[in-house]
Parts: sequence; C-alpha cells; structure tokens
Amino acid sequence: MGSFHNQTAIFPVGYHANRFYWSMRHSNRRCKYMCYIEEHDAQPLFKVKVVEKGHEDVVLTGPTPKAVWAQILEPVAQMRSSSGTLKLFPVYLKGEDLFGLTTSAVTRIIESLPGVEACERYTFRYGRNPLMEWPLAFNPSGSARSEPKACQAKRPYLLTSIAPRFLSLSPGESVAGTHQSRHSKSAQYRRMKAEWKSNVYLARSGIQGLGLYAAKDIEKCTMVIEYIGTIIRSEVANRKERLYEAQNRGVYMFRIDNDYVIDATITGGPARYINHSCAPNCITEVVTVEKENKIIISSCRRIQRGEELCYDYQFDLEDDQHKIPCHCGAVNCRKWMN
Repeated sequence: MGSFHNQTAIFPVGYHANRFYWSMRHSNRRCKYMCYIEEHDAQPLFKVKVVEKGHEDVVLTGPTPKAVWAQILEPVAQMRSSSGTLKLFPVYLKGEDLFGLTTSAVTRIIESLPGVEACERYTFRYGRNPLMEWPLAFNPSGSARSEPKACQAKRPYLLTSIAPRFLSLSPGESVAGTHQSRHSKSAQYRRMKAEWKSNVYLARSGIQGLGLYAAKDIEKCTMVIEYIGTIIRSEVANRKERLYEAQNRGVYMFRIDNDYVIDATITGGPARYINHSCAPNCITEVVTVEKENKIIISSCRRIQRGEELCYDYQFDLEDDQHKIPCHCGAVNCRKWMN
C-alpha cells in the first residue's frame, strides 16, 4: 500500500476515468484521454490512452500521474505557444488532478475502499468513514461488496429451501391485509420514497464490507428504504444464482413470495448493502402499493444517527459444510447466519 498513495491521492488498481483535454496535435481542439491505473511488479503503473478522431490511438505510461501527463502537457504547451493561443503552464498542473483522483465525488468513494487505513501518508478529506455519492443504481462488477466473495461449496438445493443469500421476510411480516392498513402503508411508502436519500448513507461497515447507516435519528416503525432490483421468477433465480456463483460474484436476492424474487446482484439499490445482525434494528416486510408488492426495510426500534442499519437475514439452517459465519458482534450472536 505504501506505493499506492501519496499525501494528496490514493491510487486504486483498476481505476479508469475518461478525461477531455487540449489536443497534442491541434491547438484549438480537445480530445479524449482515457486514464488507467494498473499494477506492475507491486508498483502502480499509470496509463493514458489518447483517442482523437482522424488519428491512431496512442498509449502513454509512467510511474506516476505526473510522469505520464507530462508527456501530454509539454507537447500541448509547445503547440499553444507556437500558435499564439493562450499559454499553458504544465508546472502548475498536477497529474492527480488530471487523472480525476482529487475530484470530490471520486475521492469520497476511494476513501471508503477496504484497506485505506494502511495509507499512512495520505491526508483524508472526508474522514475514514465517508459518505458515498448517490445514486448507486448500477454495479458493473456485479458484487455489492468491495471485496471478492469467498468461494463456497455448491449447495444441493437452491430456492426450494430458501438458500443462503436469498433473503426472506422476518417472522410475522406479511402483506398488509385490510383496506385501511394498505392505505396507511401506501402513504408511508410514498413519504419514504421522497425522503430516503436524506435518511441513510453508505460507508464502510463494522460488520462486513460496506454498510448502510442512519443519517439522522429514525423513530420506531418507520419505513427506511426499499429493497429494489430486477423482479424475476423463482426458476430464473435458480439459474442466475448458479451463474453468479460460477462467476464468483456475491449473490444478492430477496424473495417476494413463492413465485417471484428480487435480484439486486447487478442492478439494485443501496438497501442491498444492509448487513445481517442477530440483534437487528430493522425488519423487512412486503407492502402492496398500486397492486405491486414492494420489499420494505423498516425500523423495529428507535435508531440513533450514525448507527448501522441491519436486519436478520432469516437464512434456513444448513449443515456444517455450508455454514456462513456471522460477524455481527451482537451479545446474542448465533455465530452462524444459517
């Protein structure tokens, strides 16, 4: 980690950003610079791919952001000086800025990555437990966690017995029954959809990976957030779970009823980051709104600002070979999630 940061920026391997800047070939034109951070011999390797219409792509590399961008800034400065356009002074431009690493939204996300505690020289701008920018609707990697999922043995049964990672409703929760309760739930749902972004934030979890936290005090029996994703049939969910596990992805699915499942593995909302706890402060329920069933996470007690949200995943018990350890740290922790 010592090589992958300095005082002003952290250099995550796999980072990619497209930047638009002055062309090296034309004084009055801009072009695309595709910035990458890779690893070579345990050291960061910075790459910039120059993409400009009418010219072949050029790939530049360097051991630092400044070194690789210097190969761009110097020709740009010379061209602008000789053409009489506004001069460019490369000495005042920082490679970290040109890579986009110091952009506010990017910095917030980078500072929430696992392992940043080892960046001893880096000066944190948003603290070591920062907010992450909304929305987080699409996750191209498919994994809702920052770290790779540990390999697990194949399970003999999937949705027929509610396999682990297929979340189910908390005991006693069901679809609202009476007309009056449905009307009340619908009103609460509309209010929750309008306010949820100000109620929660995403940060590193004390339980595992990333977690969702209360941004303000939340009273008991308050709808906090909706578990969203792609609604699929149970048979499709079975096939998708096998596919995700073959790709070593984390599987994030929630059963609505016997026929349908919400798949939040690829496309899902921040509710999928809520961790399990044996002493939860939230419960899950199905609410019918405009003839559609919605999975809602609601508070089961008063939750203080800054407290991590959690609920009981309600996994079925399985044999020792397929046990998933629990890290919730509650006094009554069952040690296993299934």
